[in-house]
Amino acid sequence: MISKILIANRGEIALRIVRSCKELGIKSVAVYSEADRQSLHVLLADERVCIGPAKASESYLSVANILSAVEITGADAVHPGYGFLAENAKFAEICRTHGLVFIGPPPEIIRLMGDKNKARQTMKKAGLPILPGSDAIIDDLTVAKKTASKIGYPVIIKAAAGGGGKGMRICRSASQLEDQFPIAQGEAKAAFNDPSLYIEKFVSGARHIEIQVIGDRQGAVTAFGERECSVQRRYQKLIEETPSPFIDWKTRRKMIKEVEDAASEVGYQSLGTFEFLVDDDHRFYFMEANARVQVEHPITEMVYGINLIKAQIRIAAGEKYAPPYALEMRGHAIECRINAEDPTTFAPSPGRIDFFVLPGGEGIRVDSAAYGGWVVPPNYDSLIAKIIAYAPSRELALAKMRAALETTTIVGIKTNIPLHLDILSNSDFAAGRYTTQFMDEHLAAKASEEGI
Repeated sequence: MISKILIANRGEIALRIVRSCKELGIKSVAVYSEADRQSLHVLLADERVCIGPAKASESYLSVANILSAVEITGADAVHPGYGFLAENAKFAEICRTHGLVFIGPPPEIIRLMGDKNKARQTMKKAGLPILPGSDAIIDDLTVAKKTASKIGYPVIIKAAAGGGGKGMRICRSASQLEDQFPIAQGEAKAAFNDPSLYIEKFVSGARHIEIQVIGDRQGAVTAFGERECSVQRRYQKLIEETPSPFIDWKTRRKMIKEVEDAASEVGYQSLGTFEFLVDDDHRFYFMEANARVQVEHPITEMVYGINLIKAQIRIAAGEKYAPPYALEMRGHAIECRINAEDPTTFAPSPGRIDFFVLPGGEGIRVDSAAYGGWVVPPNYDSLIAKIIAYAPSRELALAKMRAALETTTIVGIKTNIPLHLDILSNSDFAAGRYTTQFMDEHLAAKASEEGI
């Protein structure tokens, strides 16, 4: 049994975990930096502990400070959310050593999935198709050029130790590779303290599709229907939806079956997401697996009628995963990530929210830790809310989302709501005809129209 969970995170995901704890009758502990003293997850948790100054390395990334908070409060479990220490295998090991339940995959799985190149090779052995690419880490430009030549341009350079677009560079020629390889190494080193890179074939015009999994300690793994995540800017997702307007029933069944088999073979536990590129012929290629809860998990919850966070906590406590009814996708859900940023320049827009009105009504869900009077700190990710619309059909879900965005009022800071409304009005997006190149093409077309 778990009696008290310390949430080693902040913002909307921390608040989401607080609320799930309340539903389960489990006490929650919020940790916070000095910049987050008045954050909503802090105000609503059962207990709260300040773990350091605003700088993440001295608070949310400080294992020593988090463990001190565990000792002070007597928590017997830690939920890392996403980001920060969520995919830190060493942190998961330390929790286990101290007799704490780490609510996430075991450190062995985190370590495997954290090495993107090793994960690719492991999933290949487990039966998942992967894109042509390097079979080992590449740290030398000469080797990189030989590998790229063998694969065939265009290729994409990726950081082996992480994701989120850091250390990623598309190269369409040997000269581009020569320029971009050292830049990618430097960026990977800065972001993950590891300059290791690998190279794989770049597929133009593909869709970014991901499959949610959940595995229990008894060895049972369940995979869910896909999430479409192709609307991205600089590899950062903006809009997600499920089911994908592109994936057909046959492809969905095949992806679910192959992911379940592969995840079972490696002994996957807790929540996780397997990410793929899918080409025009519905051929899918494994890219990476994220050993944590994803930002976009609510859309899967909406179409399946489940609470993934509660399920994750129960599995961590040793329970077998048993959905209350047969898993079946019902209706359509779409999520827009609302960021505190200029919708044109994409520059961060931290500051005080003077007035804050969230949307509501049938089929609308908002995950947010923001409120009127709260100051959005400049120290962290700019995500301040996730607006989710659910309806029986995609057309109605899009209509609900447009209405929700138009009735959301945030005064005092800039947000990307105008950008979302612009995307929703795009005819190709409305028709479901979009790929991972959508945002580049859309923004280029807008700039051309405006004479920029």
